[in-house]
Amino acid sequence: MRIAPANITLALAAVLTGCAVGPNYRPPAALPGQSLPRTFTGTATNGVLWKIAEPSANRPRGEWWQLFGDPELNRLETLATTNNQNLAAAEAQFEQARALAAEARADFFPQFNAGGTPGGDLTRQRTSVNEPLQGEPAGTTHTYDTFTAPIYLGWEFDFWGSVRRQSEAAHARFIASADDLESAKLALAAEVADDYFTLRALDDQYTLVANTIEAYRHSLQLTENRRRGGIVSDLDVAQAATQLHSTEAQLPVIELDRAQLLHALATLCGQSPVDFMVETNTAALAAVPNIPASLPAELLERRPDIAAAERRMAAANADVGVATAAFYPTVRFNGLAGFQSVNASTWFDWPSRFWAVGPSIELPLFTGGYNRAQLAAARATYDETVANYRQTVLNAFGEVEDALAAQRLLAEEWSAESAALTAARHALEIANNRYADGLVTYLDVATAQTVALNQEQTVVQLEGSRLVTSINLVKALGGGWQEPDAKRNMLEK
Repeated sequence: MRIAPANITLALAAVLTGCAVGPNYRPPAALPGQSLPRTFTGTATNGVLWKIAEPSANRPRGEWWQLFGDPELNRLETLATTNNQNLAAAEAQFEQARALAAEARADFFPQFNAGGTPGGDLTRQRTSVNEPLQGEPAGTTHTYDTFTAPIYLGWEFDFWGSVRRQSEAAHARFIASADDLESAKLALAAEVADDYFTLRALDDQYTLVANTIEAYRHSLQLTENRRRGGIVSDLDVAQAATQLHSTEAQLPVIELDRAQLLHALATLCGQSPVDFMVETNTAALAAVPNIPASLPAELLERRPDIAAAERRMAAANADVGVATAAFYPTVRFNGLAGFQSVNASTWFDWPSRFWAVGPSIELPLFTGGYNRAQLAAARATYDETVANYRQTVLNAFGEVEDALAAQRLLAEEWSAESAALTAARHALEIANNRYADGLVTYLDVATAQTVALNQEQTVVQLEGSRLVTSINLVKALGGGWQEPDAKRNMLEK
Protein backbone atom coordinates (compact mmCIF):
# COMPACT_ATOMS: atom_id res chain seq x y z
CA MET A 1 0.00 0.00 0.00
CA ARG A 2 1.31 3.41 -0.94
CA ILE A 3 1.10 6.24 1.63
CA ALA A 4 0.86 9.79 0.37
CA PRO A 5 3.57 12.21 1.57
CA ALA A 6 0.87 14.50 3.00
CA ASN A 7 -0.42 11.64 5.16
CA ILE A 8 3.10 10.93 6.40
CA THR A 9 3.48 14.59 7.35
CA LEU A 10 0.18 14.62 9.26
CA ALA A 11 1.01 11.38 11.06
CA LEU A 12 4.44 12.71 12.06
CA ALA A 13 2.90 15.92 13.31
CA ALA A 14 0.36 13.97 15.37
CA VAL A 15 3.09 11.93 17.03
CA LEU A 16 5.31 14.88 17.78
CA THR A 17 2.52 17.09 19.14
CA GLY A 18 1.71 14.44 21.70
CA CYS A 19 4.51 15.76 23.91
CA ALA A 20 5.12 19.23 25.20
CA VAL A 21 8.20 20.74 26.80
CA GLY A 22 7.97 22.43 30.15
CA PRO A 23 6.55 21.15 33.43
CA ASN A 24 3.22 19.36 33.54
CA TYR A 25 0.84 20.89 36.06
CA ARG A 26 0.89 19.37 39.52
CA PRO A 27 -0.48 20.64 42.83
CA PRO A 28 2.07 22.68 44.80
CA ALA A 29 3.87 20.98 47.64
CA ALA A 30 2.90 21.84 51.19
CA LEU A 31 5.04 24.20 53.20
CA PRO A 32 6.99 22.50 56.01
CA GLY A 33 4.78 21.96 59.04
CA GLN A 34 1.71 23.43 57.40
CA SER A 35 -1.64 21.90 58.30
CA LEU A 36 -5.28 22.85 57.90
CA PRO A 37 -8.32 21.95 60.01
CA ARG A 38 -10.82 19.30 58.98
CA THR A 39 -13.74 21.32 60.29
CA PHE A 40 -14.56 24.88 61.23
CA THR A 41 -15.27 25.01 64.94
CA GLY A 42 -13.44 28.13 66.03
CA THR A 43 -11.13 25.96 68.17
CA ALA A 44 -10.31 23.12 65.76
CA THR A 45 -7.27 21.09 66.75
CA ASN A 46 -7.40 18.16 64.32
CA GLY A 47 -5.07 19.16 61.53
CA VAL A 48 -4.46 17.63 58.13
CA LEU A 49 -1.64 18.12 55.72
CA TRP A 50 -2.04 20.77 53.06
CA LYS A 51 -4.67 19.62 50.58
CA ILE A 52 -4.92 21.03 47.09
CA ALA A 53 -8.44 22.20 46.37
CA GLU A 54 -10.66 20.39 43.94
CA PRO A 55 -12.55 23.49 42.83
CA SER A 56 -16.31 23.18 42.59
CA ALA A 57 -17.08 26.87 42.20
CA ASN A 58 -18.96 26.05 39.01
CA ARG A 59 -21.74 24.42 41.01
CA PRO A 60 -24.92 26.49 41.39
CA ARG A 61 -25.29 28.19 44.75
CA GLY A 62 -29.00 28.66 44.40
CA GLU A 63 -30.86 31.58 45.89
CA TRP A 64 -29.29 31.25 49.31
CA TRP A 65 -30.86 34.50 50.51
CA GLN A 66 -34.23 32.74 50.66
CA LEU A 67 -32.98 31.20 53.91
CA PHE A 68 -34.11 34.45 55.54
CA GLY A 69 -37.69 34.21 54.25
CA ASP A 70 -37.99 37.89 53.32
CA PRO A 71 -39.91 38.62 50.07
CA GLU A 72 -38.52 42.14 49.77
CA LEU A 73 -34.95 40.83 50.00
CA ASN A 74 -35.77 38.31 47.28
CA ARG A 75 -37.05 41.13 45.06
CA LEU A 76 -33.93 43.23 45.58
CA GLU A 77 -31.62 40.28 44.86
CA THR A 78 -33.44 39.62 41.58
CA LEU A 79 -33.13 43.30 40.61
CA ALA A 80 -29.41 43.33 41.38
CA THR A 81 -28.71 40.10 39.50
CA THR A 82 -30.52 41.46 36.46
CA ASN A 83 -29.45 45.10 36.38
CA ASN A 84 -26.16 45.58 38.24
CA GLN A 85 -23.60 47.09 35.86
CA ASN A 86 -20.51 45.78 37.64
CA LEU A 87 -21.94 42.31 37.18
CA ALA A 88 -22.59 43.07 33.51
CA ALA A 89 -18.94 44.10 33.16
CA ALA A 90 -17.83 40.84 34.82
CA GLU A 91 -19.98 38.86 32.38
CA ALA A 92 -18.37 40.72 29.47
CA GLN A 93 -14.91 39.85 30.83
CA PHE A 94 -15.98 36.22 31.01
CA GLU A 95 -17.03 36.29 27.36
CA GLN A 96 -13.68 37.86 26.46
CA ALA A 97 -11.87 35.00 28.20
CA ARG A 98 -14.04 32.49 26.36
CA ALA A 99 -13.12 34.11 23.02
CA LEU A 100 -9.40 34.16 23.89
CA ALA A 101 -9.53 30.44 24.71
CA ALA A 102 -11.13 29.76 21.32
CA GLU A 103 -8.48 31.94 19.68
CA ALA A 104 -5.70 29.88 21.28
CA ARG A 105 -7.30 26.62 20.08
CA ALA A 106 -7.41 27.97 16.51
CA ASP A 107 -3.60 27.74 16.29
CA PHE A 108 -3.88 23.95 16.19
CA PHE A 109 -5.33 24.13 12.66
CA PRO A 110 -3.92 25.26 9.31
CA GLN A 111 -4.68 28.86 8.37
CA PHE A 112 -5.89 29.65 4.84
CA ASN A 113 -5.96 33.23 3.60
CA ALA A 114 -6.88 34.74 0.26
CA GLY A 115 -4.64 37.66 -0.57
CA GLY A 116 -5.45 40.96 -2.20
CA THR A 117 -8.82 42.44 -3.00
CA PRO A 118 -11.95 40.28 -3.21
CA GLY A 119 -11.26 39.74 -6.91
CA GLY A 120 -7.53 39.26 -6.51
CA ASP A 121 -4.43 41.44 -6.94
CA LEU A 122 -4.03 43.82 -9.87
CA THR A 123 -0.51 45.16 -10.40
CA ARG A 124 0.76 47.45 -13.14
CA GLN A 125 4.49 47.01 -13.85
CA ARG A 126 7.16 48.65 -15.98
CA THR A 127 10.40 46.89 -16.89
CA SER A 128 13.75 48.62 -16.51
CA VAL A 129 15.53 50.03 -19.59
CA ASN A 130 18.65 48.26 -18.34
CA GLU A 131 16.96 44.86 -18.46
CA PRO A 132 15.38 44.42 -21.90
CA LEU A 133 13.75 41.17 -22.84
CA GLN A 134 15.85 38.67 -24.76
CA GLY A 135 16.26 39.65 -28.41
CA GLU A 136 15.24 43.28 -27.88
CA PRO A 137 17.60 46.25 -28.20
CA ALA A 138 18.86 48.08 -25.12
CA GLY A 139 16.59 50.81 -23.83
CA THR A 140 13.42 48.90 -24.65
CA THR A 141 10.80 48.96 -21.86
CA HIS A 142 7.44 47.31 -21.38
CA THR A 143 4.46 48.32 -19.27
CA TYR A 144 1.90 45.62 -18.47
CA ASP A 145 -0.67 44.50 -15.90
CA THR A 146 -0.45 41.42 -13.68
CA PHE A 147 -3.62 39.75 -12.42
CA THR A 148 -3.12 37.46 -9.40
CA ALA A 149 -5.60 35.49 -7.25
CA PRO A 150 -3.46 33.83 -4.51
CA ILE A 151 -4.39 31.60 -1.55
CA TYR A 152 -1.90 31.27 1.28
CA LEU A 153 -1.52 28.30 3.62
CA GLY A 154 0.33 28.44 6.91
CA TRP A 155 0.59 25.79 9.59
CA GLU A 156 3.01 25.58 12.51
CA PHE A 157 3.90 22.04 13.54
CA ASP A 158 3.53 21.95 17.32
CA PHE A 159 6.62 19.78 17.78
CA TRP A 160 7.47 21.14 21.23
CA GLY A 161 3.96 21.76 22.51
CA SER A 162 4.07 25.56 22.42
CA VAL A 163 0.61 25.83 20.91
CA ARG A 164 -0.71 23.20 23.29
CA ARG A 165 0.68 25.04 26.31
CA GLN A 166 -0.78 28.32 25.04
CA SER A 167 -4.16 26.63 24.73
CA GLU A 168 -3.83 25.16 28.23
CA ALA A 169 -3.06 28.60 29.66
CA ALA A 170 -5.92 30.28 27.82
CA HIS A 171 -8.39 27.61 28.89
CA ALA A 172 -7.27 27.83 32.53
CA ARG A 173 -7.69 31.60 32.45
CA PHE A 174 -11.12 31.12 30.90
CA ILE A 175 -12.16 28.92 33.83
CA ALA A 176 -10.63 31.45 36.24
CA SER A 177 -12.70 34.17 34.57
CA ALA A 178 -15.82 32.08 35.13
CA ASP A 179 -14.87 31.82 38.79
CA ASP A 180 -14.32 35.59 38.90
CA LEU A 181 -17.84 36.01 37.57
CA GLU A 182 -19.16 33.77 40.35
CA SER A 183 -17.16 35.84 42.87
CA ALA A 184 -18.81 38.99 41.55
CA LYS A 185 -22.28 37.41 41.83
CA LEU A 186 -21.60 36.20 45.37
CA ALA A 187 -20.19 39.55 46.50
CA LEU A 188 -23.11 41.43 44.95
CA ALA A 189 -25.76 39.22 46.55
CA ALA A 190 -24.02 39.46 49.94
CA GLU A 191 -23.72 43.24 49.73
CA VAL A 192 -27.39 43.62 48.83
CA ALA A 193 -28.43 41.44 51.77
CA ASP A 194 -26.02 43.25 54.10
CA ASP A 195 -27.36 46.69 53.17
CA TYR A 196 -30.96 45.51 53.28
CA PHE A 197 -30.80 44.07 56.79
CA THR A 198 -28.86 47.09 58.02
CA LEU A 199 -31.62 49.27 56.55
CA ARG A 200 -34.28 47.13 58.25
CA ALA A 201 -32.48 47.51 61.57
CA LEU A 202 -32.42 51.29 61.05
CA ASP A 203 -36.17 51.20 60.36
CA ASP A 204 -36.71 49.39 63.65
CA GLN A 205 -34.52 51.92 65.45
CA TYR A 206 -36.48 54.77 63.86
CA THR A 207 -39.78 53.27 64.98
CA LEU A 208 -38.40 52.71 68.48
CA VAL A 209 -37.10 56.27 68.79
CA ALA A 210 -40.29 57.74 67.31
CA ASN A 211 -42.45 55.82 69.80
CA THR A 212 -40.14 56.86 72.61
CA ILE A 213 -40.47 60.50 71.56
CA GLU A 214 -44.24 60.22 71.78
CA ALA A 215 -43.92 58.76 75.27
CA TYR A 216 -41.51 61.56 76.27
CA ARG A 217 -43.96 64.19 74.99
CA HIS A 218 -46.65 62.64 77.10
CA SER A 219 -44.29 62.64 80.09
CA LEU A 220 -43.43 66.31 79.50
CA GLN A 221 -47.11 67.21 79.34
CA LEU A 222 -47.81 65.38 82.59
CA THR A 223 -44.83 67.03 84.25
CA GLU A 224 -46.00 70.47 83.13
CA ASN A 225 -49.45 69.71 84.52
CA ARG A 226 -47.93 68.64 87.81
CA ARG A 227 -45.86 71.82 87.86
CA ARG A 228 -48.96 73.94 87.45
CA GLY A 229 -50.43 72.05 90.36
CA GLY A 230 -47.37 72.80 92.44
CA ILE A 231 -46.45 69.14 92.84
CA VAL A 232 -43.03 69.35 91.06
CA SER A 233 -40.53 72.08 90.37
CA ASP A 234 -39.34 73.76 87.20
CA LEU A 235 -36.29 71.52 87.34
CA ASP A 236 -38.43 68.46 86.59
CA VAL A 237 -40.00 70.23 83.62
CA ALA A 238 -36.58 71.24 82.27
CA GLN A 239 -35.28 67.68 82.63
CA ALA A 240 -38.30 66.25 80.82
CA ALA A 241 -37.92 68.81 78.01
CA THR A 242 -34.17 68.12 77.70
CA GLN A 243 -34.80 64.39 77.44
CA LEU A 244 -37.46 64.90 74.77
CA HIS A 245 -35.42 67.20 72.54
CA SER A 246 -32.19 65.18 72.82
CA THR A 247 -34.13 62.10 71.72
CA GLU A 248 -35.72 64.03 68.84
CA ALA A 249 -32.20 64.86 67.63
CA GLN A 250 -31.56 61.14 67.03
CA LEU A 251 -34.17 60.88 64.26
CA PRO A 252 -32.29 62.96 61.61
CA VAL A 253 -29.16 60.87 62.20
CA ILE A 254 -31.09 57.65 61.60
CA GLU A 255 -32.81 59.16 58.55
CA LEU A 256 -29.45 60.17 57.04
CA ASP A 257 -28.00 56.69 57.52
CA ARG A 258 -31.13 55.18 56.00
CA ALA A 259 -31.04 57.50 52.99
CA GLN A 260 -27.43 56.60 52.28
CA LEU A 261 -28.17 52.88 52.53
CA LEU A 262 -31.21 53.28 50.28
CA HIS A 263 -29.11 55.04 47.65
CA ALA A 264 -26.46 52.32 47.89
CA LEU A 265 -29.12 49.65 47.36
CA ALA A 266 -30.46 51.52 44.34
CA THR A 267 -27.00 51.58 42.79
CA LEU A 268 -26.49 47.88 43.46
CA CYS A 269 -29.85 47.11 41.85
CA GLY A 270 -29.03 49.21 38.79
CA GLN A 271 -31.78 51.72 39.58
CA SER A 272 -31.83 55.50 39.88
CA PRO A 273 -31.61 56.52 43.56
CA VAL A 274 -33.99 59.44 42.91
CA ASP A 275 -37.22 57.46 43.18
CA PHE A 276 -35.96 54.10 44.44
CA MET A 277 -37.96 52.68 47.32
CA VAL A 278 -37.76 49.65 49.56
CA GLU A 279 -41.09 48.29 50.65
CA THR A 280 -41.77 49.02 54.30
CA ASN A 281 -41.86 45.78 56.23
CA THR A 282 -43.69 45.95 59.52
CA ALA A 283 -42.76 42.38 60.46
CA ALA A 284 -39.89 41.67 62.82
CA LEU A 285 -36.41 41.13 61.47
CA ALA A 286 -35.78 37.70 59.97
CA ALA A 287 -34.53 35.02 62.30
CA VAL A 288 -30.85 34.10 62.11
CA PRO A 289 -30.57 30.81 60.13
CA ASN A 290 -29.54 27.74 62.05
CA ILE A 291 -25.89 26.96 61.37
CA PRO A 292 -24.39 23.49 61.96
CA ALA A 293 -22.14 23.26 64.98
CA SER A 294 -19.33 21.93 62.78
CA LEU A 295 -18.78 22.67 59.10
CA PRO A 296 -16.51 20.56 56.81
CA ALA A 297 -13.47 22.36 55.48
CA GLU A 298 -14.24 20.98 52.00
CA LEU A 299 -16.94 23.64 51.71
CA LEU A 300 -14.17 26.11 50.90
CA GLU A 301 -13.65 24.32 47.59
CA ARG A 302 -16.82 26.08 46.44
CA ARG A 303 -15.29 29.51 47.01
CA PRO A 304 -14.82 31.01 43.55
CA ASP A 305 -11.75 33.04 44.55
CA ILE A 306 -9.95 29.84 45.61
CA ALA A 307 -10.95 28.11 42.40
CA ALA A 308 -9.80 31.10 40.34
CA ALA A 309 -6.45 31.20 42.16
CA GLU A 310 -5.92 27.49 41.47
CA ARG A 311 -6.69 27.89 37.75
CA ARG A 312 -4.36 30.90 37.45
CA MET A 313 -1.67 28.71 38.97
CA ALA A 314 -2.28 26.13 36.22
CA ALA A 315 -2.20 28.86 33.56
CA ALA A 316 1.12 30.20 34.86
CA ASN A 317 2.54 26.67 34.79
CA ALA A 318 1.54 26.36 31.11
CA ASP A 319 3.22 29.72 30.42
CA VAL A 320 6.48 28.19 31.63
CA GLY A 321 6.07 25.55 28.92
CA VAL A 322 5.48 28.25 26.29
CA ALA A 323 8.65 30.06 27.37
CA THR A 324 10.61 26.78 27.30
CA ALA A 325 9.44 25.98 23.76
CA ALA A 326 10.95 29.27 22.56
CA PHE A 327 14.42 27.63 22.84
CA TYR A 328 13.52 25.04 20.20
CA PRO A 329 13.22 25.35 16.42
CA THR A 330 9.94 26.54 14.94
CA VAL A 331 8.82 24.47 11.97
CA ARG A 332 6.13 25.82 9.67
CA PHE A 333 4.52 24.43 6.57
CA ASN A 334 3.85 27.13 3.99
CA GLY A 335 1.86 26.95 0.81
CA LEU A 336 0.87 29.34 -1.96
CA ALA A 337 -1.39 28.66 -4.93
CA GLY A 338 -3.61 30.56 -7.31
CA PHE A 339 -3.95 32.00 -10.79
CA GLN A 340 -1.79 34.65 -12.41
CA SER A 341 -1.88 36.27 -15.83
CA VAL A 342 -0.98 39.48 -17.64
CA ASN A 343 -4.36 39.41 -19.37
CA ALA A 344 -7.69 39.54 -17.58
CA SER A 345 -9.30 37.30 -20.19
CA THR A 346 -6.92 34.43 -19.38
CA TRP A 347 -6.70 35.12 -15.65
CA PHE A 348 -8.49 31.96 -14.51
CA ASP A 349 -7.48 29.69 -17.36
CA TRP A 350 -5.92 26.41 -16.25
CA PRO A 351 -2.47 27.23 -17.70
CA SER A 352 -2.46 30.41 -15.51
CA ARG A 353 -2.21 28.40 -12.32
CA PHE A 354 0.82 28.51 -10.06
CA TRP A 355 1.77 27.01 -6.73
CA ALA A 356 4.60 26.77 -4.24
CA VAL A 357 4.83 24.59 -1.15
CA GLY A 358 7.49 23.72 1.42
CA PRO A 359 8.51 23.82 5.06
CA SER A 360 10.47 26.53 6.84
CA ILE A 361 12.56 26.17 9.97
CA GLU A 362 13.48 28.99 12.33
CA LEU A 363 16.15 28.28 14.94
CA PRO A 364 16.95 30.84 17.68
CA LEU A 365 20.74 31.12 17.59
CA PHE A 366 21.28 34.36 19.52
CA THR A 367 18.54 36.45 21.17
CA GLY A 368 20.62 38.50 23.56
CA GLY A 369 19.22 36.62 26.56
CA TYR A 370 15.60 37.39 25.64
CA ASN A 371 14.40 33.79 25.82
CA ARG A 372 16.15 33.15 29.12
CA ALA A 373 14.62 36.29 30.59
CA GLN A 374 11.16 35.22 29.37
CA LEU A 375 11.58 31.80 30.97
CA ALA A 376 12.80 33.29 34.27
CA ALA A 377 9.85 35.68 34.29
CA ALA A 378 7.40 32.84 33.62
CA ARG A 379 8.82 30.76 36.48
CA ALA A 380 8.67 33.74 38.84
CA THR A 381 5.08 34.38 37.83
CA TYR A 382 4.22 30.77 38.59
CA ASP A 383 5.83 31.04 42.03
CA GLU A 384 3.75 34.17 42.61
CA THR A 385 0.52 32.38 41.74
CA VAL A 386 1.41 29.51 44.11
CA ALA A 387 1.93 31.97 46.96
CA ASN A 388 -1.28 33.79 46.07
CA TYR A 389 -3.19 30.51 46.06
CA ARG A 390 -1.88 29.49 49.46
CA GLN A 391 -2.65 32.91 50.90
CA THR A 392 -6.17 32.85 49.43
CA VAL A 393 -6.88 29.53 51.15
CA LEU A 394 -5.51 30.77 54.48
CA ASN A 395 -7.54 33.98 54.19
CA ALA A 396 -10.64 31.92 53.50
CA PHE A 397 -10.16 29.84 56.64
CA GLY A 398 -9.65 33.02 58.62
CA GLU A 399 -12.82 34.61 57.25
CA VAL A 400 -14.92 31.55 58.08
CA GLU A 401 -13.51 31.30 61.59
CA ASP A 402 -14.13 35.04 62.12
CA ALA A 403 -17.74 34.70 60.99
CA LEU A 404 -18.36 31.64 63.17
CA ALA A 405 -16.80 33.31 66.19
CA ALA A 406 -18.87 36.43 65.56
CA GLN A 407 -22.04 34.35 65.30
CA ARG A 408 -21.37 32.61 68.60
CA LEU A 409 -20.26 35.68 70.54
CA LEU A 410 -22.96 37.96 69.16
CA ALA A 411 -25.57 35.38 70.19
CA GLU A 412 -24.17 35.43 73.72
CA GLU A 413 -24.11 39.22 73.72
CA TRP A 414 -27.68 39.39 72.41
CA SER A 415 -28.86 37.03 75.16
CA ALA A 416 -27.18 39.14 77.85
CA GLU A 417 -28.44 42.43 76.40
CA SER A 418 -31.99 41.04 76.16
CA ALA A 419 -31.85 40.16 79.85
CA ALA A 420 -30.54 43.66 80.58
CA LEU A 421 -33.42 45.13 78.56
CA THR A 422 -35.94 43.22 80.68
CA ALA A 423 -34.29 44.59 83.81
CA ALA A 424 -34.23 48.14 82.40
CA ARG A 425 -37.94 48.02 81.60
CA HIS A 426 -38.68 46.82 85.11
CA ALA A 427 -36.52 49.60 86.58
CA LEU A 428 -38.39 52.18 84.47
CA GLU A 429 -41.72 50.87 85.72
CA ILE A 430 -40.53 51.19 89.33
CA ALA A 431 -39.20 54.72 88.71
CA ASN A 432 -42.52 55.84 87.16
CA ASN A 433 -44.48 54.43 90.08
CA ARG A 434 -42.21 56.07 92.66
CA TYR A 435 -42.36 59.38 90.79
CA ALA A 436 -46.16 59.23 90.70
CA ASP A 437 -46.14 58.70 94.46
CA GLY A 438 -43.80 61.70 94.88
CA LEU A 439 -40.99 59.60 96.28
CA VAL A 440 -38.33 60.53 93.68
CA THR A 441 -37.60 63.42 91.32
CA TYR A 442 -38.03 63.30 87.58
CA LEU A 443 -34.28 62.85 87.23
CA ASP A 444 -34.68 59.22 88.37
CA VAL A 445 -37.41 58.69 85.78
CA ALA A 446 -35.35 60.34 83.03
CA THR A 447 -32.34 58.21 83.91
CA ALA A 448 -34.39 55.01 83.80
CA GLN A 449 -35.99 56.03 80.50
CA THR A 450 -32.59 56.77 78.92
CA VAL A 451 -31.20 53.43 80.05
CA ALA A 452 -34.23 51.58 78.70
CA LEU A 453 -34.06 53.38 75.33
CA ASN A 454 -30.36 52.71 74.95
CA GLN A 455 -30.93 49.08 75.81
CA GLU A 456 -33.75 48.79 73.25
CA GLN A 457 -31.49 50.26 70.55
CA THR A 458 -28.63 47.95 71.49
CA VAL A 459 -30.84 44.86 71.14
CA VAL A 460 -32.15 46.03 67.75
CA GLN A 461 -28.61 46.72 66.50
CA LEU A 462 -27.45 43.31 67.69
CA GLU A 463 -30.29 41.61 65.82
CA GLY A 464 -29.16 43.35 62.63
CA SER A 465 -25.52 42.54 63.31
CA ARG A 466 -26.31 38.85 63.75
CA LEU A 467 -28.06 38.78 60.38
CA VAL A 468 -25.16 40.58 58.71
CA THR A 469 -22.74 38.10 60.27
CA SER A 470 -24.82 35.24 58.83
CA ILE A 471 -24.42 36.83 55.40
CA ASN A 472 -20.67 37.14 55.97
CA LEU A 473 -20.54 33.43 56.77
CA VAL A 474 -22.46 32.59 53.60
CA LYS A 475 -19.99 34.65 51.59
CA ALA A 476 -16.96 33.18 53.37
CA LEU A 477 -18.16 29.63 52.61
CA GLY A 478 -18.67 30.47 48.97
CA GLY A 479 -22.47 30.42 49.03
CA GLY A 480 -23.76 28.76 52.16
CA TRP A 481 -23.32 25.47 53.95
CA GLN A 482 -25.74 23.27 52.03
CA GLU A 483 -24.71 21.05 49.15
CA PRO A 484 -25.94 22.25 45.73
CA ASP A 485 -28.30 20.00 43.81
CA ALA A 486 -26.80 20.02 40.33
CA LYS A 487 -23.77 21.20 38.42
CA ARG A 488 -23.83 24.31 36.33
CA ASN A 489 -23.26 23.82 32.60
CA MET A 490 -22.13 27.34 31.74
CA LEU A 491 -18.56 26.20 31.02
CA GLU A 492 -19.79 23.59 28.57
CA LYS A 493 -21.35 26.12 26.21
